[in-house]
Amino acid sequence: MDWILLIIAGCFETGFAFCLGKMKGVSGTPWCLWGIGFLICLTLSMVLLSKSVQTIPIGTAYPVWTGIGAVGTVIVGILFFNEPATAWRLFFITTLIISIVGLKFIH
Repeated sequence: MDWILLIIAGCFETGFAFCLGKMKGVSGTPWCLWGIGFLICLTLSMVLLSKSVQTIPIGTAYPVWTGIGAVGTVIVGILFFNEPATAWRLFFITTLIISIVGLKFIH
């Protein structure tokens, strides 16, 4: 169950990065609404991470959490913010995913 919480926490990390990206270039009410989304995602991500480290070692949980967030953020950037999907970028994201899976298997 704690691994599921950790994966969801990583997804919320991607969510707060997405909200930050949407805050860029807007002001007023839209900025505030995306800011609220950022705070909600940030809070949920931290709470779920703290729950998962009750049984998963922090040396495993934290890198997996940041890795999920990093991979998710790159994918969101490509899909929603027109960031480049170069071969090298995809190669290194793939190596990051392999590393995350590796940490899960050695736990």
